[in-house]
Amino acid sequence: MAASPASLDAPAADRSGGVQSVERAFHLLEILADSGGVSTLSDLASASGLPMPTIHRLIRTLVQQGYVRQDTARRYTLGPRLIRLGETAGRLLGSWARPYLAELMEATGETANLAVLEAGEVVYVGQVPSRHSMRMFTEVGRRVQPHCTAVGKILLAQLPRPEAAGVLGRGPLPAHTEHTVTEPARLLQQFDAVKAGGFAVDDQEQEIGVRCVAVVVPGAPTPTALSISGPEARIRALEARDALGGLIPQMQEIAGRLGHALAASG
Repeated sequence: MAASPASLDAPAADRSGGVQSVERAFHLLEILADSGGVSTLSDLASASGLPMPTIHRLIRTLVQQGYVRQDTARRYTLGPRLIRLGETAGRLLGSWARPYLAELMEATGETANLAVLEAGEVVYVGQVPSRHSMRMFTEVGRRVQPHCTAVGKILLAQLPRPEAAGVLGRGPLPAHTEHTVTEPARLLQQFDAVKAGGFAVDDQEQEIGVRCVAVVVPGAPTPTALSISGPEARIRALEARDALGGLIPQMQEIAGRLGHALAASG
């Protein structure tokens, strides 16, 4: 039986109703992101298992649309058009999570933050500021290095050790204060305890006088963390409650509900 013109023109669809070429294109973008944003065609073929002609066709389309670009070494990198999509998605995530951030701020009295790990950097996507006159403020959309932030450390601790080491590099890392840990090996040693404890701390490592505590948001579609930040003395007073089942369990409970809601919405 001859194929109809409609069946010749329509993209292949899998049994779930998805369009196979679209799924494959997004899979290649995710592989590029997982590899640090840069990859060769042969690496993409090895990681995806797709035939080289298929990869050529998909990558060529992504390049034409600005979502991938080719550098001078003939490697492929994530393209600038993705920035607008990522920034918009990040703002929407922060807005959607705002009730959970507000709940955390009311429970602790301190500024509540939401951040994601993107291309080796921490991006703040949501915040509800403290009502205190002396409070911390981080501009939504700001990008910082993960080694000196509580959110960055809790997110890196969830990664396989080689992947976390790749994000940190060989060092030394930039020192923002005298308390910043600049040796990647020392940070990597801390990650086992961070993961086991379920929280991470920035003890004046990004800014003198500021202390932050972060927990991971489980089940989020992208690596995401929830944190509070404020003057060191006030945050330490909150941490002292933890011996009685205070701060960390409270943060983890809110993060767990947020993660469940994010997973359900996806």
